[in-house]
Amino acid sequence: MTLTELRYLVALARERHFGHAAQACNVSQPTLSAAIKKLEEQLGMPLFERRPREVVVTPQAEPIVAQAQRVLEQADLLSQMAMSQRDQLGSPLRVGAIFTVAPYLFPTMVPQVRKAAPDMPLFIEENYTHVLRRKLEHGELDAIIVALPFSGGGLVRARMYEESFSVLLPKDHDWSDQEKIAPEQLLNETLLLLGEGHCFRDQVLELCPAIDSQTQKNLVQIEGGSLETLRHMVAGGLGVTVLPNSALYQHGYDKDTFTVRPFEEPVPSRTIALVWRDSFPRPKAIEVLRQAVPKEGLSG
Repeated sequence: MTLTELRYLVALARERHFGHAAQACNVSQPTLSAAIKKLEEQLGMPLFERRPREVVVTPQAEPIVAQAQRVLEQADLLSQMAMSQRDQLGSPLRVGAIFTVAPYLFPTMVPQVRKAAPDMPLFIEENYTHVLRRKLEHGELDAIIVALPFSGGGLVRARMYEESFSVLLPKDHDWSDQEKIAPEQLLNETLLLLGEGHCFRDQVLELCPAIDSQTQKNLVQIEGGSLETLRHMVAGGLGVTVLPNSALYQHGYDKDTFTVRPFEEPVPSRTIALVWRDSFPRPKAIEVLRQAVPKEGLSG
């Protein structure tokens, strides 16, 4: 039984498809299939139930897959520990961020990281919170940037910055005459929101629970990952939206295209945090990330 075979086992359990698992492991499907068959023969039990369109871990194999994942994590930890003793800032760092943070934070953060650690390759991705959590726990990412609260054992959370929310209006909107917006007013306007799965969508709905508790003909949800889509729709006069302040003035539009109004007190906000596994052996790399982000947040 080899670490390679365990990687195939975990990949197949995750992907539930021989072809997809083989692609994820960068091997041919026959190679992966043969390794899984060998494992089943060694263990004397079926590990997967083969179905027409997917494979499923058998109930008796679930603890074996979980243990294989732990073995792989520990093996990777050994490699990282050895490397960290040589140079904590010399090996790749894999960082993920939620969709509503990545486009605005990475352009500021990445140049600072490269300046502080020029020999550390940086791999970045953006995704949903639940996907980033899974990848962090499985060792596919070294650190993630998310909005608090964020639960999970064996993880360290460090606050990076806090930012307020504001209302983005089309130019010359009726609300432009107001100094501040009450959350209840959102019930009376076409409100553009991100789709299910975005934590920022949930934070916006917390401003006015009635939005989500009754049929809203004026509620438009965007099934995508981009606040920029919401900005384009506001620019086209299709409604209003709520944005974190870091996303208010970005990407090509003249500021005169929009009207921005703050909320009444208490002003809603979110806290952005860096999260990593408490077993991660490269504290210097984590500190480089933390220092690359201004504590006051991102300016508009």
